[in-house]
Amino acid sequence: MKLNPTMVLSTLALACAPVCAQQQGVTKNEILIGTIQDLSGPIAAFGKQSRLGMQLRVDEINEQGGINGRKLKLLAEDSTYDPKKAVLAAQKLVNQDKVFIIAGHIGTAPNMAAMPVQFEKNIINFMPITAAREMYEPLHKLKYSFAATYYDQMRTALPKLVKEKNVKKVCTLYQDDDFGLEVERGAEAGLKSIGMEVAEKTTYKRGATDFSSQVAKMKSSGCDLVVLGTIIRETIGTIAEARKTGFNPVFFGSSALYTDLIHKLGGKPMDGLYATMTVQHPYLDEASQPIRFWANKYKTKFNEDPTVFSVYGYNIIDMFAKAALKAGPNLTTDSFVKVMDSMTFEPDMFGSARATYTSSKRLGSDLSRLSQIQNGKWVVVSDYAK
Repeated sequence: MKLNPTMVLSTLALACAPVCAQQQGVTKNEILIGTIQDLSGPIAAFGKQSRLGMQLRVDEINEQGGINGRKLKLLAEDSTYDPKKAVLAAQKLVNQDKVFIIAGHIGTAPNMAAMPVQFEKNIINFMPITAAREMYEPLHKLKYSFAATYYDQMRTALPKLVKEKNVKKVCTLYQDDDFGLEVERGAEAGLKSIGMEVAEKTTYKRGATDFSSQVAKMKSSGCDLVVLGTIIRETIGTIAEARKTGFNPVFFGSSALYTDLIHKLGGKPMDGLYATMTVQHPYLDEASQPIRFWANKYKTKFNEDPTVFSVYGYNIIDMFAKAALKAGPNLTTDSFVKVMDSMTFEPDMFGSARATYTSSKRLGSDLSRLSQIQNGKWVVVSDYAK
């Protein structure tokens, strides 16, 4: 049977159509990266810092020639930390701006709201800035997460601290919501692994400002370590109240309170506080020369000091760039996923743990380490606990 050449070409064109179509967000000269940050809401400081960290790495990459000849362009939308606005932001980035990927989206609830919009158009949710398990569970082709969960942070770090400090009684104070419960459950799991239980549990409602009754309860229980499922204001309020009443246990919190705002706003009483963390806060006078150089470069460019959120943003773009480079000139969602599913990221100058990804493992590392506020500054005091 003699085939008609025109029919063969038409058939090939139809078969090729879904594969050969231009990949959204990738042109001959450019890759569009979207991010959704809180730029004017309750955590606007964190959102701004994340965006600036991302922009710094984008600029560096572009100065070095881009990725396989393509420059990166970062498009940021403001969610105001509101899930409904996060949906609108995702719709704009995905449908109007037509980005290749959404990276570093901040906040659990905004991510949960926006992900369906992305997934409908085959857009990856890359390294969101939240420690929620939903960022990699249930398993989904388009989910990649870097942040060790609050649950895992407590589960792995608390037993080590308890043994090191010879702690006899552990109390918990946590926010009465999903975030606080994750910290509490992680603490319980960690203690169970060493044959201990939480001696006293206390909670507070989001927005609370008075912690005197909770502190009194823990003090009367004789707790010598308090796990804090708190963020900024509640951490400062609890510790200040405890110091005032002469209650001085070991205070230990999650990465949710690992911010320079704790010692800047809380002052001397915050000395001694421990927190789980991964990458370290980049002080301008940091002992590590590479971090000091980076921090001063950031300050020169943006006229403000960097924070740990600046580092998160910077590292997220760095990870994206490494995977996109490896995916080669024919960058598509599928080629990027294929590379990411065999990708390993080695520790960086900020001390990130080694992170590995596979088709069934979408959280790079579940490890965290400890920092402590000493003389008004976060100091790394442990390696990663396993």
